[in-house]
Amino acid sequence: MQWIGALLFIGTTTLIGFKISSQLTERPKHIRQMKNALQILEAEILYSQLPLPDVFTKIAGQIPGPANTFFADLDNSLKNKNVDLYTVWTKCVDSLLENSALGANESEILKQFGRTLGQHDFTQQQKHIHLAIKHLDRELEEAQDEHYKYSKMAKSLGVLCGIFIVLLFI
Repeated sequence: MQWIGALLFIGTTTLIGFKISSQLTERPKHIRQMKNALQILEAEILYSQLPLPDVFTKIAGQIPGPANTFFADLDNSLKNKNVDLYTVWTKCVDSLLENSALGANESEILKQFGRTLGQHDFTQQQKHIHLAIKHLDRELEEAQDEHYKYSKMAKSLGVLCGIFIVLLFI
């Protein structure tokens, strides 16, 4: 019976290590999705000049999840209610953080960008989009470095910590 418990404990710590590794792997991908979404947003604002809810619908149809859910939620919230864009944007960013591997830094970048969205003329809006993309580029480099440094280590530590603790108690 002890061996079954020991194997379950090792399996649990291994899964925790793999979960941490998975988040480290997913974070750069999710940052790239948001960069692509902002580039699409820029193109739609500058060239098609559609209203923001329509732009959000187009973006949601062009990018994969979880970013597509973020823009679909923005679209639905803006069409269903007469609310402030920044309030809806902030709530959707918080929801995105729960459903993705994005971190607090990316959240702050997106929230700062949300404050300026729809507040300026086309050229100023384009500058704000470029600024947000530059910040996301910096976070992407950091996320890739973390992935390379810590992904394999998280997997190994999950297994090794489980074995170590089991050996301590046996």
